[in-house]
Amino acid sequence: MRGKVKPRPRSGCPVSISLETLGDRWSLLIIRDLMVRGYTTFKQFQESDERIATNILAGRLRRLRQNGIITAEADKNDRRRTSYRLTQKGIDLAPVLLELLIWGARHEKTMAPAPLIEQMAQDRGAVVAEARRRWRERDSTPLIPSFAKPGRKPRKER
Repeated sequence: MRGKVKPRPRSGCPVSISLETLGDRWSLLIIRDLMVRGYTTFKQFQESDERIATNILAGRLRRLRQNGIITAEADKNDRRRTSYRLTQKGIDLAPVLLELLIWGARHEKTMAPAPLIEQMAQDRGAVVAEARRRWRERDSTPLIPSFAKPGRKPRKER
């Protein structure tokens, strides 16, 4: 990775600096997919429900690496393929993503099942602990299901 100079923050506010570090919604969705869906490859991110364009995906992965949120390593089974993984800094976003999930499901119309969201809200600590355990043990079993719109076919079946 080339040494790109990190721009100076616009202010000293931790919220502002955090938003500058994360970038945008695509970055948060990539982090979500790494953290709770067990995705590790470019192809998996590309086939996610939100249909991120390849150029945007490549740029966000690069930015997340530069900011120390994720790492990239050669896949153990196929050295030509890159596997992405959250760093400690990345997995520390687990409580933030959980709160976004709960907030979004409570205040917006989503496909997330209400009982699942309420269960997660009642035991936030256990959900975050499980996300951290899966990260530590490199367990790629999805923590939560995909909330795709009904009738929407995965990209590769279209």
